[in-house]
Amino acid sequence: MKKILFILLAFLAFFNVNSQILDPAKWTTAIEKKSETNYILIFNAVIEKDWHIYSQFTPEGGPLPLEIVFKDQKGNFELVGKAKESKTTTAFNDIFGVNEIFFHDKAQIKQEIKLVNTKITAVQVELNYQICKEVCINLEKKFTFKIPTPSESIVNEIVPVAVTKQDTAKIETVNVAPEVTEKSVPVAEAKTVEQPKPDSERGLWSIFFIAFFSGFAALLTPCVFPMIPMTVSFFTKQSKTKATGISNAIIYGISIILIYVLLGFVVTWVFGADALNALSTNVYFNIIFFILLVVFATSFLGAFEIMLPNSWANKVDSQADRGGIIGILFMALALAIVSFSCTGPIVGTLLVDAASKGGIAPIVGMFGFSLALALPFMLFAMFPGWLNSLPKSGGWLNTVKVVLGFLELALAFKFLSNADLVLQLHLLEREVFLVIWIAIFGALAFYLFGKITLPHDSPLPHISVGRLCLGLLTLSFTIYLIPGLWGAPLKLISAFPPPMEYSESPLGLVSSGTSSGVAVSTVLPEGAKLGPHQIVVFDDYDKGLAYAKTVNKPIMLDFTGHACVNCRKMENNVWSVNSVLSILKNDVVLISLYVDDQRELPNNEKFVSKMTGSEIETIGDKWTDFMISKYNTNTQPLYVLTDLQGNNLNTNQPTISYVSVEEFESWLKIGVSNFKK
Repeated sequence: MKKILFILLAFLAFFNVNSQILDPAKWTTAIEKKSETNYILIFNAVIEKDWHIYSQFTPEGGPLPLEIVFKDQKGNFELVGKAKESKTTTAFNDIFGVNEIFFHDKAQIKQEIKLVNTKITAVQVELNYQICKEVCINLEKKFTFKIPTPSESIVNEIVPVAVTKQDTAKIETVNVAPEVTEKSVPVAEAKTVEQPKPDSERGLWSIFFIAFFSGFAALLTPCVFPMIPMTVSFFTKQSKTKATGISNAIIYGISIILIYVLLGFVVTWVFGADALNALSTNVYFNIIFFILLVVFATSFLGAFEIMLPNSWANKVDSQADRGGIIGILFMALALAIVSFSCTGPIVGTLLVDAASKGGIAPIVGMFGFSLALALPFMLFAMFPGWLNSLPKSGGWLNTVKVVLGFLELALAFKFLSNADLVLQLHLLEREVFLVIWIAIFGALAFYLFGKITLPHDSPLPHISVGRLCLGLLTLSFTIYLIPGLWGAPLKLISAFPPPMEYSESPLGLVSSGTSSGVAVSTVLPEGAKLGPHQIVVFDDYDKGLAYAKTVNKPIMLDFTGHACVNCRKMENNVWSVNSVLSILKNDVVLISLYVDDQRELPNNEKFVSKMTGSEIETIGDKWTDFMISKYNTNTQPLYVLTDLQGNNLNTNQPTISYVSVEEFESWLKIGVSNFKK
C-alpha cells in the first residue's frame, strides 16, 4: 500500500499537479464586542490527526512557542492581559530536556483589546507557530479583524488577508450568526474529550514512581523508621480486638496519604496547573529552586536540621488523644510534623520536580510519596510478625539521609544549568557541569567506602556488603561521567547536563580527538563549525558550496531548525551510528540550513518570494523559501544530496526525512556512489 501511494504521489508531482506544501491546521477567526471600546479577538484552529501546535507558554530551550504579533498597535489599541488558550497537553521532551506544552485536535486563542483610537476600522495580527508530527513546519498566518461599526448588530467572522509564507492555499470564509457567536463555547468545553498523549501519561507515571521510591527512601531516615514499630505496637496493643487495630492502622495510613495529597492539591490550586510549569521554566525560579535544593542537601549532610516549630507538634499531639478517626488523623499529622526534618527536603524536591511537569503532577507526586510512606504502617499492623524481620535502628539510617543529601546537591545544579542555558551566560557549560557531578558522586563514593565521615555519623569499624556494593555502583557511575569531558555523549544522563554544543569546546578538554573511530581535524575551513558528533558543518550555503568544490565532495543539505524535535532525534539516534557518522565526516560536505533562524537579513538581501509572495526578511525565511522553491516541501528534517552544480544525486529518492538508520545509510551510500561515477 505504501509503495502504491508513493508511486501515485510521484506521478502527480511529475505532472506538477500535486504539492507537498503542508498546512495541517485550518484557522478561522471571530471578533466579539465586549463594550464600546473593548473587543475579543478569537482564533480557532482545527488540527489534523497526530499533529500538534506548540503553545505560547512552551518553555525556552525547547520547541518554538506560538507568537502573536499585533501590527500598528501603538496609538491605536492596547492589549488587555495575556492571550488566553484552550486546553493544552504538557509532556516532557527528553531531546530538549524541557516540558513542552501543545494543542492537538483543536485550539482556541482569545485576546482582549481596548481601542485607544476609536476611528480604526481593522486590527491586523500575525501568528507565528511550529506544528509537528514526524516532521516539523514553521508557519506564519496573517489575519485582519474588522472592527464592527455602531450600526452593525452582528459579529462577523473574519478570514486571513494573506496566507503563510509556506503555503499558497486559500482559507475558507465562514460567517457566524449572531446567536452562535455570542454563545460560543471555548474549545476546552467542547463535547469531545481531549485524550492526553502517551508522553504526558508517561510523564505522570514517571513522577509517581520517582515519588514512590522517594517515599521509601524517606521511610529509611532516622525521623521515620523508628516510628514504625512504635506506631504499629500502639494500634495492635491498645485496640480491643485485632480487627480494630488493623482498621485503625489502615485509617492511619489513609490519613497520611490524604495529608500529603492535600499538600499537592494546595500547591496546584494556589499556583495553577499552567502557572506551575511557567514558573519552573523561569530563570529566577530555577535559581530559587537551585538555592532551595542546596539548602535541603546541606541539611541532609548534617550542617543543620530543618524543623517546624515545636509548638505545632505539641498542639497536634494533644489533639491525637481525642481518639476515634479524628484522633488518628491528628496522629498522622503529628508524624508529618515530627518527621519534617527528614521528609521536608524530599517533599520539597519532589514538588519542585513535579512543578516542572505542570498539570496535576504535584498531586500525583504527593500520592506516590505518601503511599510508600503509609504502606508499611498498614502492612505491619496486618502482619505484626513481620516486625521481627525489621533491621534495628542505627547509624545506617543517617547514611541513607546523607546519600539523599548528595543526590539533592547533584540535582540542584540541573536547575542552575537551566537558568544558565536560557540566559546563555556560558557560566555552567557542559564540562563545568560534569566536573561538578564527578566531584559530588566521587565524594559520595568515598563516603560510602568510609573514607569521609560527617557530623552525625556513628563510628564505622567496617562497612557492610550492601554499602560496599552501593559504593562500587557510585564509583562506576563517576568513572562513566569522565569521558564526557572529552565529548562522550553520556546517553544514560542525556537529559541532565547541557547539550554537547553548549561547551567550552565541542571536543571537550582537548583540542583534537576522535569520535566513533573517525578522526576529527581541529583546523576548520572558513565559515565552518563543529556540529553534532563533531561533524564539520556549514550554516551558509555559498560557503559550504565553495568548500565542497575545493575538496570535490558531494553536498548534503540539512534543512533543520533549532527547535525541531525530530531533527535532534535523527542527529542523536541515526547520525551517531558509526557507519553513518563515517560518511557524514569523510564523504560529504554537510550544510545545515536553519529555517527558524530569526536573524534579520541585510536590507540589500531582502526580497519578495516568487513562490509565496511573502517578504523574505530573516535568514530562516531565506532557507524556507529555498526549500519550498527548490524541493516543493516545507517540512523538517529534510535531507538532500547534490553534486557541485546542485543536481540531485538520488534520482529515485531525491529527498529523505525522518527515517531509520538502515534507510538513511543506504540513501547516503547510493548518493555518494552516484557522485563518484
